[in-house]
Amino acid sequence: MKQFENKVALVTGGSTGIGRATAIEFAKQGAKVVVADIVDSSETIAAIKAAGGEAIYVKTDVSKSADVKALVEKTVATYGSLDYAFNNAGVEMGGKLTADVDEAEFDKVISINLKGVWLGLKYQIPQMLKQGKGVIVNTSSTAGITGVPSLSAYTASKHGIIGLTQVAAIDYGKSGIRINAVIPGPIKTPMLEGTMGNSKSAKDKIESALVMGRLGEPQELANAVIFLCSDGASYVNGTALAVDGGWLAK
Repeated sequence: MKQFENKVALVTGGSTGIGRATAIEFAKQGAKVVVADIVDSSETIAAIKAAGGEAIYVKTDVSKSADVKALVEKTVATYGSLDYAFNNAGVEMGGKLTADVDEAEFDKVISINLKGVWLGLKYQIPQMLKQGKGVIVNTSSTAGITGVPSLSAYTASKHGIIGLTQVAAIDYGKSGIRINAVIPGPIKTPMLEGTMGNSKSAKDKIESALVMGRLGEPQELANAVIFLCSDGASYVNGTALAVDGGWLAK
């Protein structure tokens, strides 16, 4: 029997990258999966079904309360429960000195990256309380641990996710709900590729700075999320697990 047989997993930001890899892995482990994103996720759904899994897509803007509330309601209405949630949706920002960032850009990054995680918790936790258990994993970043030059809003949002994760874990740890975060290092995703462009020199520069000399794969993050949701992590709560190839060790 697969470890998540008859369980239900919700993944935001599931159209590409880490979200897609994790949604597919949840399905491989037996879970029914709800994939949420503001953009079409048909490729993710197709990959899940091709692997013999079951999934639906729900268009969701994680910065909007009504959307996130409706997402959780749709999940429960379709599959009957919510056992695991991976709050992964996020956006990057252009590199600008702190005082040069437009207020609208700052608000957008905070609204999606940080408020979006909080809204996920706000609507996922009550359902898990009804069930008496559940696991939530939030996506932070190495920028949630250290400052990144010219990425003030992004860095602030990712720091905030770790603090939010810790407080929520304290608030609900005695209620059977575990809440943790993952800290991706440089991962081979469309977001990072968009930052690097088609520049081989930019990729080479990043890889040369990495302890392991290579970018991480989305599947490596998916494996970490699956572990945190598994019974093998039953005493792991309120932590931020770095999956960064040693980036933060330097």
